[in-house]
Amino acid sequence: MEDKRMIAKAELITQPYSGEYTEKIYDIPSPWNSQNWTWIKFTNDDLTEWCGSFRGFPREVAVSEKYNCVLALTSDYLFKLDCFSGELTEYESQPQYQRLTVSPSGDFIIADYYDIEIIKSTLNNKIQVDSPVEMDMIKFHGWSNNKLSITCDEFSNWDNHVELELDGETFKITIKD
Repeated sequence: MEDKRMIAKAELITQPYSGEYTEKIYDIPSPWNSQNWTWIKFTNDDLTEWCGSFRGFPREVAVSEKYNCVLALTSDYLFKLDCFSGELTEYESQPQYQRLTVSPSGDFIIADYYDIEIIKSTLNNKIQVDSPVEMDMIKFHGWSNNKLSITCDEFSNWDNHVELELDGETFKITIKD
């Protein structure tokens, strides 16, 4: 890839036909790897398309212009790619994360079943977000007016389904009225 191209968009796709896209394989040798694969179609800012194959069952993908990187979440790994080179720069094995999004300001927001964290420039740089309730089964439902809509169950009170909002600037979670 030329240096001046940059990944502008990333989307989960089903396995492409052989030769449909230029493909790059992202695999980390480990005896714990599953047999599952995730395919992500990348669109560069010059509109060229290519595909990445990632070890693990598909979960989510997000692009941050702020940090010039892509996070690809599978059941086996959380992969971080450089937007300019498409190279793997960091990864985390056996992630417990289930949800991933990027704020309008370009910070990554990631969640396992119980906690939400902000990821800034590196995977080691995670900031836990405080919640007004103990959360279980967290789900993200998209952004509106710089607020991320979240649903969850209250931990140990599973009959209580809670609607929350995360402010994309302050990263404070509030209970939706």
